[in-house]
Amino acid sequence: MGSPEAITGVRTAALAAGLDGIRGVLFDIDDTLVDLEFAMTAALRDVSEHLLPALDQAGWEKFGRIFTRETTHFYDRYLAGELTFNEQRLLRGRAALGHFGVELAEGEQAHHWVSSYASRQHGYIRAFDDVTPVLDALDAAGIPYGAVSNNVHDYQRVKLDAAGLARISVLVGTDTVGAAKPDPAIYLEGVRRLGSGAGETLYVGDNRLLDADGSTAAGLLGVWLNRGGEPAPGFAGREIGTLLELLE
Repeated sequence: MGSPEAITGVRTAALAAGLDGIRGVLFDIDDTLVDLEFAMTAALRDVSEHLLPALDQAGWEKFGRIFTRETTHFYDRYLAGELTFNEQRLLRGRAALGHFGVELAEGEQAHHWVSSYASRQHGYIRAFDDVTPVLDALDAAGIPYGAVSNNVHDYQRVKLDAAGLARISVLVGTDTVGAAKPDPAIYLEGVRRLGSGAGETLYVGDNRLLDADGSTAAGLLGVWLNRGGEPAPGFAGREIGTLLELLE
């Protein structure tokens, strides 16, 4: 992570070496700009503690991993149009609760769990600490930026605003062009809205395949934001551990 000196001094910093030809920057949102995993796990515990009163910290960590990382195939089915957003959310919740022997009943209990989770999650939405300094630096350099997300525009607009990122005015969602990452159309719509060219636009995201590889295949300069230091043998693209590395 960047030092405190780096964080306070980036307003006048230029983009990192090798990025001097960049004329636009696009970001993924979830777990790139916004700490969605924190918001999800905090809200999950809030709405599920009464169902799992004896669960210890290790158990809650496992619960969070199941919901946020091990059930993303349900989200893929949502993107494919097979499930609604709340249906995939409920299936993920059922899988996490079921791991600990709790069955979420159909009807009112399930509806209450999903609606309570949604409202609680919104209250925990926050931007990562490295986001504002980078956006400040891009503003100072006159480089336009925006976001491209594998979720619908209006939902992500609310999320960005809740995270204090209303300044990100360019936002492309899956419903904007009727496509999801890694379809080139969704990245290229972001490029069009920035007014830059694909080859002079940086795309930064936490998913190596959808963000770094997908945007690169669409002609952009993909960057993998690997906040957790996940090993990826054979990955030959550009990798950073914090957004501040874009400025160093």
